[in-house]
Amino acid sequence: MNSLPDVERSYSGELARKAIHLSSLSIPIVYSFISKSTALSILVPLTLLVGCTDAARHLFPPFRLFYHRWLGWLMRAHEKDENGKRLTGATYVLLAASIGIMIFPKVIIITAFAIMIVSDTVAALIGRKFGKHPFMSKSLEGTVAFFLSSVGVVCLAPKVGYVPAEYFIGFAAALLGAVVEAMSITVDDNLSITFSVGGIMWLMYTVFLPAINVFALDIPS
Repeated sequence: MNSLPDVERSYSGELARKAIHLSSLSIPIVYSFISKSTALSILVPLTLLVGCTDAARHLFPPFRLFYHRWLGWLMRAHEKDENGKRLTGATYVLLAASIGIMIFPKVIIITAFAIMIVSDTVAALIGRKFGKHPFMSKSLEGTVAFFLSSVGVVCLAPKVGYVPAEYFIGFAAALLGAVVEAMSITVDDNLSITFSVGGIMWLMYTVFLPAINVFALDIPS
């Protein structure tokens, strides 16, 4: 049986990784219906479990062999590199969700986290398949795909008052997220995108919509 070319095999692996990544969209969807305390009571133990398991593969060679045998096909090369001691994307996704829910108002973290999940997925798949023009550390095609998909997320995400300014705040944050993703900084994308988008949204709500209570959607614990 002929083997797939390296590029096609790599893209197939990326499709599988991003399909799993996209399943994390369940976190902001479920969080929109439950309280912060309930969400954290689920996410924090799960983050600790996944994080400790992730760290254990660096500390215990037999466990690393077992881990890589069954889950290695989902991991990127830098995640497998023992010299780098990098955590997997799953750990960073759960960290972004747990820390984001702790510090941000619900209306902000739902949007920021959903942008990170949806738009990072779209940008990676479009950029790898159709990227022809370099833009910063990524491709222009991928960055445009990130921004356009983010606009869709902003339009669908919950708002406090559903006033036009809330949408423009979301669009501005989406643009920042696209630039941060294209920069490919040393901080993991799951963290850098979530917190840059969430941070600028909160700042813009404070500056341009001071009369709106950004905590209005938070259900009391």
